[in-house]
Amino acid sequence: MSENVRKEILDATIGLFNRKGLRFTMDDLAAELHRSKKTIYVFFPDKKHLLDEMVDYIFDSIKDSERRIADDTSLSTVEKIRRVLGAMPEEYRSVDLRQLYVLKEKYPAIYAHVERRLETDWEPTVALMEQGMREGVIRPVSIPVFRTMMQATLEQFFQRDILVKNGITYHEALAQVVDILVDGITVRPVR
Repeated sequence: MSENVRKEILDATIGLFNRKGLRFTMDDLAAELHRSKKTIYVFFPDKKHLLDEMVDYIFDSIKDSERRIADDTSLSTVEKIRRVLGAMPEEYRSVDLRQLYVLKEKYPAIYAHVERRLETDWEPTVALMEQGMREGVIRPVSIPVFRTMMQATLEQFFQRDILVKNGITYHEALAQVVDILVDGITVRPVR
């Protein structure tokens, strides 16, 4: 029961963060949940802890999606790589992750947490890329360079407001990055 309430609070936080950015208050969250602030404070002592947990909640959901994709035997290795790199749980496709850049100024420790999550747990993606190279469907590339390119691009999306200024959603930008990177590494027949 308490895990369900915790999840409900985090889901509502993501929705508010998506709509209001950091401007949402604990009063807003309580109203959204139709619960008292006291209930929220049982699980999260303050907004900082709530936002920090929200980061883990989002990234853990993305990693769960990546695992499901990697285990899907109906997909080719290249399609698995494409989908893993662009993994976003269906319930978060409308979340404006461009908002994460605003954490850097007001909550630098939480933003550092976002950066750490971007830099970790690459093993499933690396394994898929190595498999693709063994299968001959991906040309040999330096995985550390590829990984750095992907991480650096995502970090730039979060560090700057380039997407907001250009009216590009995070999901659209991620899809374009994945297309560019994957199409640039797939083997093409010589014409």
